[in-house]
Amino acid sequence: MAQTTFTGPVKSINGFIGAGVGMSEVVTSGAVTLASAGKILKIGSDTDGKITLPTINDNAAGATDENGLNSGSTIGASYTFVLETAATDLDIKTDGTDKFIGAITVASTNATTAANNVFVPAATNDVITLNGTTKGGAIGSVIKVTAVDDNKYFVEGLVTQSTSGANVTPFANA
Repeated sequence: MAQTTFTGPVKSINGFIGAGVGMSEVVTSGAVTLASAGKILKIGSDTDGKITLPTINDNAAGATDENGLNSGSTIGASYTFVLETAATDLDIKTDGTDKFIGAITVASTNATTAANNVFVPAATNDVITLNGTTKGGAIGSVIKVTAVDDNKYFVEGLVTQSTSGANVTPFANA
């Protein structure tokens, strides 16, 4: 297969695999609304930020292109968050209409606690809060969210905490 270089935004339906130095960016400001998918978002100095995921568009009733594809759909868009600094009050939230499904494992790195818990969001949960302690969010924590259906973000993650407190669900309602 030939190798092609693109210089602008490109959308592929079931085609590209992203890799390379341009596939990650550092999130540094207080309130961020994500516009593009596919990159690894490194949480650096913004340990108490508010990150808003884009509204999911399934384009079920929308127009299709000449190939019959719903080109406006955001189904399949993924966002991967990696914490390079421990969170203090970091929120990853939806628009309020979209909700989370899936699970996050909160693991303790403290030998006296040594408990790992898997938390599943309630049907109304639209916020993930990491505090670096009981809700997870220590350095190295990872969360990935993917738009899987209208109003549904699938979340998977492994977040760590290093305190002696019991693990608590990171899911909440706005």
